[in-house]
Amino acid sequence: MIHAEGPLLTIDVGEREASTTDIDDVLADFIGGRGVATKLAHDRIPFDAAPLGADNSLFFSTGPLQHSQTSFTGRMNCTGLSPLTGGLLSSNAGGFLSRNFTGTGYAAVEVTGQSEELLAIHVTDEGVEFEEVPGLEQATVSETGDAMEERHGFGEDQLVVAGPAGENAIRFASIMTTESRAFGRGGLGAVLGTKGVKCISFEGDSERAVELDLGSVGTDLHRDAATATDNPMKEAGTTSVTEYANMVGALPTRYFSELEFEGAADIGGDAVSEKKYQKGTCSQCAFACKLPTRDEETGLETEGPEYETVMAFGSNAGVDDVVSVMKSNDLCDKLGMDTISCGDVVSAYLAANDEFGNDELIHELVEKIAYREDEGDLLAEGVARCHDELGVENWTVKGLEFSAHDGRHLNGQGLAFATANRGADHMYAEFYSKEYPLVPKEEALDPEGLEGKPPLVAEKENHSAVLDSGVVCKFSRSFMTEERLEGLLDADYEALQEMGAKVVELERHFNNQRGFDREDDTLPYDLPEFESALSEYYDVRGWNDDGTVPEGSVAGGSGAASADD
Repeated sequence: MIHAEGPLLTIDVGEREASTTDIDDVLADFIGGRGVATKLAHDRIPFDAAPLGADNSLFFSTGPLQHSQTSFTGRMNCTGLSPLTGGLLSSNAGGFLSRNFTGTGYAAVEVTGQSEELLAIHVTDEGVEFEEVPGLEQATVSETGDAMEERHGFGEDQLVVAGPAGENAIRFASIMTTESRAFGRGGLGAVLGTKGVKCISFEGDSERAVELDLGSVGTDLHRDAATATDNPMKEAGTTSVTEYANMVGALPTRYFSELEFEGAADIGGDAVSEKKYQKGTCSQCAFACKLPTRDEETGLETEGPEYETVMAFGSNAGVDDVVSVMKSNDLCDKLGMDTISCGDVVSAYLAANDEFGNDELIHELVEKIAYREDEGDLLAEGVARCHDELGVENWTVKGLEFSAHDGRHLNGQGLAFATANRGADHMYAEFYSKEYPLVPKEEALDPEGLEGKPPLVAEKENHSAVLDSGVVCKFSRSFMTEERLEGLLDADYEALQEMGAKVVELERHFNNQRGFDREDDTLPYDLPEFESALSEYYDVRGWNDDGTVPEGSVAGGSGAASADD
């Protein structure tokens, strides 16, 4: 099994110290990316750490495939304790950062402690430098990038940035990179911002960053990505599913009160494609499914919106104007916020005040949230913490706001929302692809009911953990066969799935120590035979029926020490 190479670099921002640790054993067992970061976080973050406290750490990590030149590998991972869910959470981002990160020669970088002064941290293959940047307080993502380019010549593809939302501890703040790409879900931007870190740059030409030759498997994958002319993702990205999701009744609308939106065509794939003015991609990827968009009338330029943003700021907010959704997307990128959570909490406010479709109010609320102004201070806490005061239902799982692909129609995806360790996120298992379906006929499932689906949910969760450890883009699903994955990672597929299961179990074990159990694996709606399906899922995993991991069975030992030790 090939794996990432290099030590762990630990940066204590409070002490302004950096040190390295040999993690070859962790790399050998967990490949890289999410797997390695989850193992490190499980063993190094105290179980009782405060998400916005000095004891929490962020782990940035790549996998072995970021040393290659093949498609679908322009991504990297970030893992930490989420201020939104209170549990261990991983997020990954595309763009062009990953190759600059590998150039430093580190397999993973841990950021811990807290700084009283606002810092820019510069990581190279020769060490770490700390720069005080008081003038960048409350600077937007683009303003921060401009400042780093002017001072040091850094490009936006060398940076991770906490926008104003991160500095102001918005619980769904993102860590931004390549200006518009996001480690989006779970609020890890608030962790970086409250550590007093405005940005981190990565630059180097380490001897460890040797190019990985993937042979014919990598060549074939790259060629297929480049020549796939009939794939709708290449023209409209994830928005290509919008009208279909609406047609089958799986598009959340008006704060989840409906499942079809009469204005779907005005914000869906064709509407977004009409605004697309050039191709966009991630590092080394020939598939080029990103969406640089421009509105000629207003001059607005952004990247996206993707389907989840179309749902959150479009149908769920009662908005049928694609330019309005583009503006919401652009504001979130500049301020550093997850478009899904932000759009959902704005939609909750619209529901409470009978203001669906009010574009001006929506954009005003986005800015107020980022700076915690007026009602934005309440909304910045997320739906789970503000729904009672708003008088609306709590549309979250484990505190994480729902993405699209509604589980009331796609029942297996509903179960996957409930079981996911990071909450109501569609990419944790990506089960919706089987139920629309977006997969070959022989792999498709009837969206209704849960019979036979719990083992498949576990299997898909494990598979996602493998991809996130590689690191491989999830949108490679039409190209990334089991055989190709075996070839790329030089391992038997069953062994890879076992590794993926260990990652999921480590997350679950960590969260169990923080009080998570079966009561957190719930949904705000009823599904047929849900409780029995949940018990079957636990049985497949070898867990207790209360949703906890049996002590002694978790991979790698008992985990982190208490903060009091």
